[in-house]
Amino acid sequence: MTAPDLTVRIGSMTMKNPVVVPSGIFGYGDEFAGLADYGRLGALVLKTITREPRAGNPPAHRTVETPAGMVNAIGLENVGLEAFLRDKLPAALHHNTNIIASIAGDTPAEFAHCARALDLTDIAAIEINISCPNVNKGGMAFGIHPDASAEVTSAVRAVTNKPVIPKLTPNVTDIAAVAVACEKAGADAISLVNTFSAMVIDVERRRPLLAAGTGGLSGPAIRPAAVYCVYQVAQAVQVPIIGMGGIWNANDALEFILAGASAVAVGTALYADPSAPHRILAGVRDYLERHNEPSISHIVGSLKPH
Repeated sequence: MTAPDLTVRIGSMTMKNPVVVPSGIFGYGDEFAGLADYGRLGALVLKTITREPRAGNPPAHRTVETPAGMVNAIGLENVGLEAFLRDKLPAALHHNTNIIASIAGDTPAEFAHCARALDLTDIAAIEINISCPNVNKGGMAFGIHPDASAEVTSAVRAVTNKPVIPKLTPNVTDIAAVAVACEKAGADAISLVNTFSAMVIDVERRRPLLAAGTGGLSGPAIRPAAVYCVYQVAQAVQVPIIGMGGIWNANDALEFILAGASAVAVGTALYADPSAPHRILAGVRDYLERHNEPSISHIVGSLKPH
């Protein structure tokens, strides 16, 4: 039997397979250096950057482990656009795969400024982070309103020919409406979900464990809800979806794909197993072979009615 075709296409970007490392996990491309060959994956999304450097939230207690995941409140700490282009991106581009830059801002104009600069580089695509739950301005504020999400997407679309991928928050009443607004504004794909708003409390001190008070929950605890979000969005848009949220093994990834995701991102699992994306990719390939499926695209959204 011919090996199944694992390629995924998003706009002008072709990924060799559907497994991605999401923004916020991989740093600027070097934090997991030497632990595995991440160039074998479909794409690497770098840490979200903003026009100016950000210190992020207080460094003490930025992450808290939970029974089925973790809550983080980093606050989009980053070196800023200028230092990213000068010091970080050149090294990241040496990975033998697609490099996706992730951007955020307090206004649509700030998103556009970053996108315009990135359009001149060799990155494969631009993720627009309109869904971070632990920053005071911008962040999730854009992602909870369809019109605001569309405004940011349109501003970025106007200044770049790279594929544009809005990353959506699950902390909304109707995530499909936000996705549709982004698609109409020119998005080439939709990435979802970012973390769920959460809080962990130190009961003895009667204070939040996170210095920022609240943060974003990731890990296996959110997977069923994230799969449902992907399923909802897949019924509403025509563009590809990058699904994520608590993927720990190949079966988890396949849930997202059957629900409608063309690609999947493996994040929190990397902290426990740096080779998790490779193990998951092997499992997805094995599934296609066992079911005699010719390609990954053949099973995207193939969930059968009950």
